[in-house]
Amino acid sequence: MNSILRRIAPAGLLALGCFSGGVSAGLLFDADPNWKESEVVMPPPVEESRLRAFYVSAATPNAFFVDEASLAVGDDGVVRFTLVVRTPGGAQNVTFEGIRCATGERRLYATGRADGSWVPARNDAWQPISDNTYNRPRAALAQDYLCDGPAAPRSRQHALQLLQQRRDVIQPFGVR
Repeated sequence: MNSILRRIAPAGLLALGCFSGGVSAGLLFDADPNWKESEVVMPPPVEESRLRAFYVSAATPNAFFVDEASLAVGDDGVVRFTLVVRTPGGAQNVTFEGIRCATGERRLYATGRADGSWVPARNDAWQPISDNTYNRPRAALAQDYLCDGPAAPRSRQHALQLLQQRRDVIQPFGVR
């Protein structure tokens, strides 16, 4: 019995590590040391007619949208988009962000103003996407819609198709 445990324990620990980090699939791969981010261009102001709703969680009353005109896949493999979050009370938060599927990271580029202009983010460093309340929309986009593990969508058109059809992803421990 001990010899069986010694053989399967490392595999079990590896499996636990793979499923315990939210959107950490990219962390299983070495980051490209020569990777360089492309120049970032701010998107046009948000328009209601271009908003595509996406599901985040039954645990939040907020509504989440991506402005389809802003959705882009860069040559650097970064998926960039305008995220709109609306509360039941009518408050709205607009941000321009990026997801790097290869590393499971996100970046906040700017916050949108009511007049359609952008304010650059004070902290625009790449950060891991964790599956907490604040990052849940980003985790949902990465896990359930845009990223196929470490692979980004092939093109803007592919990203739009993925955004329209949520994958039925099995989350560790039933987290959604």
